[in-house]
Amino acid sequence: MSTSNKNSKRFTYKNAGVNINEGNKLVNKIKNIVKQTERPGSIGNIGGFGGLFDLKKAGYKDPILVSATDGVGTKILLADEMNMHDSIGIDLVAMSVNDIVVQGAEPLFFLDYLASGKLNSDKSKQIISGIAKGAKLSGCSLIGGETAELPGIYEKNIYDLAGFAVGAVERNKLLPKKNLSNKDIILSLTSSGIHSNGFSLVRQIIKQKNIRLKDKVLKFSKKSLGEYLLKPTKIYVKSILYQNSLNNLKACAHITGGGIIENIPRAIPDSLSANIFCDLLKPPQIFSWIKSEGNISNLEMLKTFNCGVGMCIIVSPKKVDEVRDYFNKIGENASIVGELSTNSNNKKINLLNKKNIW
Repeated sequence: MSTSNKNSKRFTYKNAGVNINEGNKLVNKIKNIVKQTERPGSIGNIGGFGGLFDLKKAGYKDPILVSATDGVGTKILLADEMNMHDSIGIDLVAMSVNDIVVQGAEPLFFLDYLASGKLNSDKSKQIISGIAKGAKLSGCSLIGGETAELPGIYEKNIYDLAGFAVGAVERNKLLPKKNLSNKDIILSLTSSGIHSNGFSLVRQIIKQKNIRLKDKVLKFSKKSLGEYLLKPTKIYVKSILYQNSLNNLKACAHITGGGIIENIPRAIPDSLSANIFCDLLKPPQIFSWIKSEGNISNLEMLKTFNCGVGMCIIVSPKKVDEVRDYFNKIGENASIVGELSTNSNNKKINLLNKKNIW
């Protein structure tokens, strides 16, 4: 039987590790930041029980909704070690909106989930500012989110991020198209760096080799290794939406976990194979450094990292020059890396000349 004692210690939520006032302070700090992401269809302000969005006001007539969710993974640990939290939110948005746009959909709104052992409103503001920047880059509205303080699950200074986006596409613009065929061309759009996949392997190499994130290991760069690794994931939304509006695209593949090997097959039917000319990939030096330091095989690199290819788009041979010239004109650095063929060997991807990548 429990007994009460008026002289015993009073328990409070704050003493248990959850500071509601700090959470309220954060909401006030980010209201103006979030407001800057408003777009046609956005309704109301943050702070309600649910985010609202009006598809009719966004201009859709016969829409299909497309949703995606993701996190940033162990890249967060590098951000924490470098005390650089202003771009990790861009990564969070990019991982979802890039998945949405490959189906021809326009990202409409985004919600985030930020969990930590102890809420730091200044650090959280940096993170959410990055999320808002990612939302603006992709043209979607940050309409809500959740900030959770979870002592006992996370250590005091550790946090994790997750989020999801919802987009829409008119039914006749949905990708991939059903007319994918033999001899269609695969174009690569360059990545901005490692993006947000493979960091558990990168961190293992750094730890075992006693490399510091503050070190400058790349001779061509004035930045430290940590700064280079934390370059945010490129967002390809607006350029792909524009080309899809012209009916120039047949399919797209966001090159994330699994690399080219696992992601391109997701965009094509079983009747076709993707033939990748590996000698045309030309990975940036950061990937060469990782490969060398970790003594990693070509195949393992292609299965783990984007190796310089952030997005692949598939077009007909008749459209390839027009599409490639457009992407190059706006700075996306597009190049041919493969073509489709009839699947005659029960393999949806064939890596050609993979010994000649590096």
